[in-house]
Amino acid sequence: MCARPHVRGEGVVGPQKKDLFIMSQVSLVSTGMADLAGAVVVRKEIGGRVFTLETGVVGKLAGATVIATCAGTTVLASVVRSNPREGIDFFPLTVDYREKTPAAGKFPGGFKKREGPPSEKEILTMRMIDRPIRPLFPDGFVDEVMIQCMVLSHDTENDADVIAGVAASAALAISDVPFEGPIATVRVGRIHTDNGPQFVVNPTVSQLDYSDLDLVLSGHKDGLNMIEVGAAEVDEASMIEAMRFGQTQIAELLGLINELVGKVGKPKKGGELFLPTPEIAEKVRSIAEKDLTAARQINSKAERNAKVDEIRKTVLDKHFPLYAEGNYGEYASSLKNRILAKEAFRRLEEKVTRRLIVEKQIRADGRKATQIRPITGAVGVLQRTHGSALFQRGETQSIISVTLGTGKDEQIIDGLIPEYSKKFMLHYNFPPFSTGEVKRISAPGRREIGHGALAERSLMGVIPGPDEFPYTIRVVSDITESNGSSSMASVCGGCLALMDAGVPIKATVAGISVGRFSDDNDQNELFVTDIIGEEDFFGDMDFKVSGTREGITGIQLDLKARGLVISQIEKILQQAKQGRLEIIDIMERVIAKPRADISPLAPRMITLRIDPEKIGKLIGPGGKTIRGLQDRYGVTIDVDDDGTVQLAGNDGPSIEGARTEIEALCEEVKVGAVYTGKVVSVKDFGAFVELAPGTDGMCHISELAEGYVKSVTDVVKVGDTVKVKVILVDDQGRIKLSRKAVLVEEAKKNAPPAAPSTPAPQPV
Repeated sequence: MCARPHVRGEGVVGPQKKDLFIMSQVSLVSTGMADLAGAVVVRKEIGGRVFTLETGVVGKLAGATVIATCAGTTVLASVVRSNPREGIDFFPLTVDYREKTPAAGKFPGGFKKREGPPSEKEILTMRMIDRPIRPLFPDGFVDEVMIQCMVLSHDTENDADVIAGVAASAALAISDVPFEGPIATVRVGRIHTDNGPQFVVNPTVSQLDYSDLDLVLSGHKDGLNMIEVGAAEVDEASMIEAMRFGQTQIAELLGLINELVGKVGKPKKGGELFLPTPEIAEKVRSIAEKDLTAARQINSKAERNAKVDEIRKTVLDKHFPLYAEGNYGEYASSLKNRILAKEAFRRLEEKVTRRLIVEKQIRADGRKATQIRPITGAVGVLQRTHGSALFQRGETQSIISVTLGTGKDEQIIDGLIPEYSKKFMLHYNFPPFSTGEVKRISAPGRREIGHGALAERSLMGVIPGPDEFPYTIRVVSDITESNGSSSMASVCGGCLALMDAGVPIKATVAGISVGRFSDDNDQNELFVTDIIGEEDFFGDMDFKVSGTREGITGIQLDLKARGLVISQIEKILQQAKQGRLEIIDIMERVIAKPRADISPLAPRMITLRIDPEKIGKLIGPGGKTIRGLQDRYGVTIDVDDDGTVQLAGNDGPSIEGARTEIEALCEEVKVGAVYTGKVVSVKDFGAFVELAPGTDGMCHISELAEGYVKSVTDVVKVGDTVKVKVILVDDQGRIKLSRKAVLVEEAKKNAPPAAPSTPAPQPV
């Protein structure tokens, strides 16, 4: 999904905002390369804009190349296929997506004016393209397949991620790769207009700022097979309605792709399949099925895995040994059979696990279908953080910390769309010790970035706006134990840590995963709640749902089966809601609501507004005034172009002192106002008093005190602090002050009350 947090639902599109909605209705036709020799072009109107697919001109040495255009955004997708590597036992699909900055007429940011490693947005888009197409290849297919997508043109309004998904699918569809598609990808937004909420397909960047839903769907003729959601507490019924709407738009795009396939599609060519022979599969089954069925019912993960490993080792070493003593042909044959036997054992373990769950409803750890693992949690577990929590569900554990910062800590996002900043971010880390493994420690990979983005989207819908809570918020989830649904543990633990930090979130958010298991014929199915790692590995899907009591804030669907229909999704969402509410009840026993105040270790912040025309006065020549305020009070001052001023410091008195001085400096001086100022200059005719940095007024000698004043220095001298009242501001902005007026008012205020008079005697 797009990395930009679009689920704020910040406003209603009224008459003054209708141009944002109408933008999607304008038909823009890009001729592209349609006029060049050999070009094959198909077009269709999708959501009021022409969607174009072109091939035959660019990238003719690739297996297939498609250029997809929607409005002013164009993406090139190429597919290349190669023979499998020797000994490979998995499908090596590579998906790459890059946003070339010339596409939007921009230079790359930073010192090197060349694109570097993929950004978070690019990585998330790679995952979004990969996940719906990966399950749609033949079982055992191991040919090398590489998909590359490049953004060639970007109009800064129509985002390229869903366009790239369609382009990649179209390129696979017209290639000779045995792809069991095509699929199509769309984004759905929900904008609240004067005429009520309205769904929009592939909303523009501007429209998403007014949408409470950011839904990305992928699907084919048989159903949906990828879902990504960021939402502001959207109820289940509305979510299903949005998916139905998106499915109709997917059908339109599938028709467009099939039209292109009808013109230039190549015959599909199968490849070498990595599948056990029937003889090896039957031999492994007869040897191991009984013992494996018993082992898969051991509740302890460690004991269960140890027993399965023992059975596997016995099968391979005793019945499929390596013949290292014979000739090379015998050794190669024994090695191949051993590899195929290992794969046959994996498939048998998958079949046994699925059969136990579907037919006997026996899960690996002994739970019932909708039973959630034991949950424990605590907050305030780390002393020096601004907020912290520990969340444990079964054998999955996360330690979460929250850091509160100022505007200078915001994350600047520089991509093809206009630059913006993020005030909320969640980072997810998955160290190898969390699964008891020894692995290379490296920078966060695609999985870590994807899980962090899901948890961030899930919490974004309840984060307060900057007007209510001006802090920049960073949540870090470190997974310290992992056996399934660590991203949902990050959502739950992140919510607890935010409340511990005193962030006034709107509601408690919990996340839960739902898995699907079916029998050998895919006739019977069972949905299970809160899946563990093995159930994710052997099952058909991992359907993650986050939300509050009121509605959904995040969804991510990973599917290995072909697809889901809407009726299945309705059942899944209701089952997920039941689990979510149960978890929220447990979480609120740990901490019921956000703390009343933020941590004493966090910076204190206040926000005030000044006249934008006074910004220059606050900053001063060369920044002298604002730097002086920061040094004098030990605070940080950030000023926005609209006159918003944020003050941050370690203690309240310093911030209040800076606030008072800024208000005095930037407020309009009015007649009758009383100021406490410093005498900065003395003349024969009076004294000049500084009311605020850069603002002086003159107090005439006759206004210094009551009665006759012989000399100004008899009353004040340079450096004195005096109270003065503004008695005149002339047309040229010159300020006239009076100390005498203040003295008179104070004397009246402090004078004792007059004694009551005795009434004169009245005649009888």
